[in-house]
Amino acid sequence: MKEVIDTVGRRKTSVARAFMIPGKGRVIVNKLPIEEYFKDEFKRQQALRTLVITERAEEFDIKINVHGGGVSGQSGAVSLAIARALTEFDDAARAILKTERLLTRDPRMVERKKFGRKKARKRFQFSKR
Repeated sequence: MKEVIDTVGRRKTSVARAFMIPGKGRVIVNKLPIEEYFKDEFKRQQALRTLVITERAEEFDIKINVHGGGVSGQSGAVSLAIARALTEFDDAARAILKTERLLTRDPRMVERKKFGRKKARKRFQFSKR
């Protein structure tokens, strides 16, 4: 029986669950190959950055379920989930990922809209007369 590593990554309002097993390097996101899910090359590289840095891209098959937020938040959530899975599998990867700041959950969230304003900080146009 293969050992499955199950981890969670979050970014903005996106949540990604990664299931990692030893394999040939296939990455499936929401039942689609990662090339189809993240069509933008930059977002795909951001999501797989942890595997490239640790040079483990061909060692694991990863199945990811991601929901909430937009493409940017989802790629960040996927990256964190993969990083956490790699550290669970191999403690040596932890030092590499920590120096690259890939194990840190990005705390930045959208600021709420305030009453009497157009957005969170933007005001309506001021008229003197």
